Amino acid sequence: MSAVIWNLLSFIVALGVLITVHEFGHFWVARKNGVLVKRFSIGFGKALVSWRDKQGTEFVIAAIPLGGYVRMLDERVDPVLPQFKDLAFNHKTVWQRMAIIAAGPVANFIFAVFALWLMYLLGVQTMRPVIADVTPGSIAAVAGMPAQQQIISVNQHQATDASSVNLLLVEQIGSSSITLGLQDMQTQRQTTIVLNTADWQFDPEAQTVFDSLGLNLARPKALTEVAHIAAGSAAEQAGLLVHDKILRIDGTAISSWTQLQDVISNAAEQPLLFDIERDGRQVTLSATPKLIVNDDGFSQGVLGVTPKVSDWPPGVLYTQKYGAVDAVAAGISHTWQFTRLSFSMIAKLVMGDVSVKHLSGPIAIAQGAGTTASMGLVAFLSFLALISVNLGVINLLPLPVLDGGHLMYMLVELIRGKPVSEKTQEVGFRFGALVLLMLMGIALLNDISRL
Repeated sequence: MSAVIWNLLSFIVALGVLITVHEFGHFWVARKNGVLVKRFSIGFGKALVSWRDKQGTEFVIAAIPLGGYVRMLDERVDPVLPQFKDLAFNHKTVWQRMAIIAAGPVANFIFAVFALWLMYLLGVQTMRPVIADVTPGSIAAVAGMPAQQQIISVNQHQATDASSVNLLLVEQIGSSSITLGLQDMQTQRQTTIVLNTADWQFDPEAQTVFDSLGLNLARPKALTEVAHIAAGSAAEQAGLLVHDKILRIDGTAISSWTQLQDVISNAAEQPLLFDIERDGRQVTLSATPKLIVNDDGFSQGVLGVTPKVSDWPPGVLYTQKYGAVDAVAAGISHTWQFTRLSFSMIAKLVMGDVSVKHLSGPIAIAQGAGTTASMGLVAFLSFLALISVNLGVINLLPLPVLDGGHLMYMLVELIRGKPVSEKTQEVGFRFGALVLLMLMGIALLNDISRL
């Protein structure tokens, strides 16, 4: 199955689950408050499958799986017979209507807790945020960050794994400083260090948040030993073999794979002398890296070899797995972290700390769905939880076309004692739709530019 088809199917499954959860929240609370639900639709357009329950609600799975809706009896939309007025949405109290509207986003948050609960129940392999070393001249180096330290907190927020620390650091974008809680891997002694981030530059498309601060996590390293040679490559033509260890290039000692890559990249179509170790003896070969042009239009040399990778450092990789009760607490904590980060990113977007070029749309979500689905159920559950939280947060924004906009109007009604005029609501809906379409357009363009 091609990657595109797999991503599309994974996207449809993910979106279908999350939309169903969201709309079911509206549906369930509407019914509990005595509102007649006329239609519960997953998707838009032509109905592919439909059926009715005993209470007259039509359930529909439609052709365009990009959303859904719950259509309730409402005098503002349909003529309602006098005997059925008590079943109409607009005849319910403000508090009842607010509960019905808020139920969609709340259902998304509850689902995120459930997905993460199941993930922790099954067990998720993760890594401790251990700093192996720091990049010279980086923010971490200037602060005097010592090596072999595990990050245990970010600005007083506790964290046990690299993923949580990553989210907490991203949340600090725009801050002038970051306080890290550290624990020495050898002595277990705990200290704190303050990073000066006034001039912090972070491009999420080009680097990780750890790299941007100069924090190099303990993880398997690429060695200078050859693990694979591409057919027809410059390495094959030169006679390099698997298990060869590259010692020197043109007399310069090679101590890391990164150094080797830099030399090769800058020597396209230039013959190089390789001193290698093979079966306990030293051999010298000549290889000429081939010239290629990457996606950005830059020319570079390629040798056609893949490095052997070292084992994980001891104590870094571990499995987070909890019992049924503890998994609930972990799910709630992780969901709250996702929620806090989502609201924080929206605020930073408005304040200009985060550029709109980093917005992602349906293509990026489809790619994420496909990638995590390929990694297994546990990774896919984590992805569903993150997107579910984002869906809940976005729907709570005070844009009139979203649930948050409806709640805003109802809050005004609660304060004033009378509904917001239809004309004001209509103007608000048009403005909200324009803003939403603009943001969706920017996100889609960003997605296309990354292809």
